[in-house]
Amino acid sequence: MSQTTAARGFDHYFVPEPSTYPLFGSVALLLFGAGAALWLNDVPSGPWIFLAGVAVLIYMLFGWFGQVVRESESGRYGWRVGKSFRWSMGWFIFSEVMFFAAFFGALFYARVLSVPWLASGDNEALLWQGFSSAWPTAGPYTPSGAEAFTPMGAWGIPAINTLILLTSGATLTWAHHGLRAERRGQLKLGLLLTIALGLVFLGLQIYEYGHAYAELNLRLDSGIYGTTFYLLTGFHGLHVTVGVIMLTVMLGRALAGHFSPQRHFGFEAAAWYWHFVDVVWLILFVVVYLL
Repeated sequence: MSQTTAARGFDHYFVPEPSTYPLFGSVALLLFGAGAALWLNDVPSGPWIFLAGVAVLIYMLFGWFGQVVRESESGRYGWRVGKSFRWSMGWFIFSEVMFFAAFFGALFYARVLSVPWLASGDNEALLWQGFSSAWPTAGPYTPSGAEAFTPMGAWGIPAINTLILLTSGATLTWAHHGLRAERRGQLKLGLLLTIALGLVFLGLQIYEYGHAYAELNLRLDSGIYGTTFYLLTGFHGLHVTVGVIMLTVMLGRALAGHFSPQRHFGFEAAAWYWHFVDVVWLILFVVVYLL
C-alpha cells in the first residue's frame, strides 16, 4: 500500500465487517439473567444456565476485543475512529459517575433527611423507643431492642487502602510517561506495580469485611448504615476488580509489543478508568469513613 493510499485510509472512518459478536452478547445476557432468576428461585438448572451465560460472555469479550486489537495494530484505525473511542470512553465514565452519584445520593438522603425526620416529633413511634437521629443509626429492631454494632473506623485498613490507591495512580502515571518516552521497561514495571497495588487493595478490603462481620457485628442488614456501607464499598471494590483486569490486559499487550507514543488509546482508556476509581475512593473515604 502506498503512503498516499495509507493516508487516505487513515483519514476516512473505518467500517468493520459484519460481526456475529453482538448476537453472542445477546445470548449471553439472556442466559445470564434467566440463570440468575432461576438460581434465586432454587431451580436446579439455574446455576448451570447462569454459568453458561458467563462462559458465552467471556467468549464474546475475548473475541470482540481481540478483533478490535488486531484491527488497531494493523493500522486500520484513523484519527476519526480514535476520536469516537475517546468520546465513547468519556460517556462510559460519565455513566459510572452517575452510577455512584445515585448511591451517594441515597446515603445523603438517609443521613441528612430521612433519619432526622424519623427521629423528630411523633415520628419516633414509627420505629422504637429511644431512636435518635445520631449517625450511624442503631441498626435493625429486634424484640430485645436495637441490635448493636460498631461502625467501621477510618484509620486503619481504610486509610491504608487510600494510600495504596493514591500510590497506584502515581505508578500508572509513571508507566504512561514511560510509554510516551519510549521506555518500555518503565511502562511494564509501572503497570505491574499498579496491578499489584490493586490486588493488595482488594485483599485488604476482603479482610476488612471479615473483620466487620466477625468482630464489629456490622452486616449488610445492620440498618441503613450497613446497607449503604456495603453498597458503596462493595461496588467500588467491583470497579477496582474490573480496573485490575483492564490493566492486566494492557500489561499483556505491552509485553506483546503493542502501543506506541503516538497510538495507545487502549492504555489511556484503562488509565482513565483507574483514575476515576481513585477519585471515587477518595470521596467514599471522606463521606463513608470520616464523616
